[in-house]
Amino acid sequence: MNDSDPSNPAFSAQRRRVLLGMGAAGVALAGSSLSCPAMAAQTGKTTAQVTEAPSSDKTQDRHDFHGQHQSGIVTPRPAAGMLVSFDVLASDREDLERLLRTLDQRIRFLMTGGPVPQVDPKLPPLDSGILGPVVTPDNLTITVSVGASLFDERFGLAAAKPKRLIRMVGFPNDALEPDCCHGDLSLQFCSNTADTNIHALRDIVKNLPDLLLVRWKQEGSVPPQAPARPGEAAQSARNFLGFRDSSANPDSNDRKAMEQIVWVQPGSDEPAWAAHGSYQAVRIIRNFVERWDRTPLQEQESIIGRVKASGAPMDGQQEHQVPDYRKDPHGQLTKLDAHIRLANPRTAETQRNLILRRPFNYSNGVNKNGQLDMGLLFICYQADLEQGFISVQTRLNGEPLEEYLKPVGGGYFFTLPGVTGERDFLGRGLLEATQAKTSA
Repeated sequence: MNDSDPSNPAFSAQRRRVLLGMGAAGVALAGSSLSCPAMAAQTGKTTAQVTEAPSSDKTQDRHDFHGQHQSGIVTPRPAAGMLVSFDVLASDREDLERLLRTLDQRIRFLMTGGPVPQVDPKLPPLDSGILGPVVTPDNLTITVSVGASLFDERFGLAAAKPKRLIRMVGFPNDALEPDCCHGDLSLQFCSNTADTNIHALRDIVKNLPDLLLVRWKQEGSVPPQAPARPGEAAQSARNFLGFRDSSANPDSNDRKAMEQIVWVQPGSDEPAWAAHGSYQAVRIIRNFVERWDRTPLQEQESIIGRVKASGAPMDGQQEHQVPDYRKDPHGQLTKLDAHIRLANPRTAETQRNLILRRPFNYSNGVNKNGQLDMGLLFICYQADLEQGFISVQTRLNGEPLEEYLKPVGGGYFFTLPGVTGERDFLGRGLLEATQAKTSA
């Protein structure tokens, strides 16, 4: 009998020994890799302990609270984001003003940082303590926006409602969950770490228990990228579909472009108080990642309209190249229904539909059916909600990508103008715009 014959018992025994040996070698290699930090500590290469906190030299990074526009819109997107929607419990304009003034005060402190005052131990502490006795700013921004429902009969604000602010309605592919939609007010938290955002949220909830009630919350993150090489553009982060996200975002450092795309301008058809504010569209978009991961690469790239590895458009070599659809009128390279082509056809007419995207990846655990609950916390800003997000999403209705995603929540909000002086506060212009009408 041939020793190499699989039916030979000797061959089978030998095969088992080889496989067992390979398994043992794999375990040994894995153990070696996992033990590297400990081995390094024993040889004096590091003194780190297992319980030591990760270190960062960015905890003192801060943004200026004051400005014509709120921060957290064109400011660079950090690693951790969170969008929280609230129901406003205020019963009259006096309470609403107290809410806005308190928000203003807390955000000023949280974005600046500093020591927390100590109180009698018999009383509740003034701070949760999760950042310690001295609050670090940690690159925090908190952006305040208001929903259409704030302009109902409660506060006499109806006459000052932004012209295009509406309650979000579902698109054909949506499966909106009521508990994850809409709200009187939204707060967008962005910082270097998730704990800084949580600390800020708890501070605001603690200081406004009678005026704000959390309606829904979604946390997200952005995976850090390696620094760009000299002479190369920085790469966009990847979403949970594995593609680079926001590759064609407008240049947030281009002031003129931002005035056209993002900021409501003085003298527009919007209420005068709304100048320098912006419309915020939020969507919680679940990704069916198990289905996506079983889809051939060629089909994935065809659906998105980009090369997965590099992020380049189908007719390009690197991520930030602009696709030339004029040379591809029949969709031979970039399909006519590819996501990037529908979202931005790059025609003179669709230039008015540009938006500034600020997305975060999210992961919420596992659904009851055992599928991973993860996707994109999509946030975008624009001066005109109808020409911006709504027009873009309408073009995307029916796209092939819909097979792999399902929007389940979100809302439309109007981001208040910034604070320009010590006596100013968030929402002051809105209240003053309706003061005379209310008093009359």
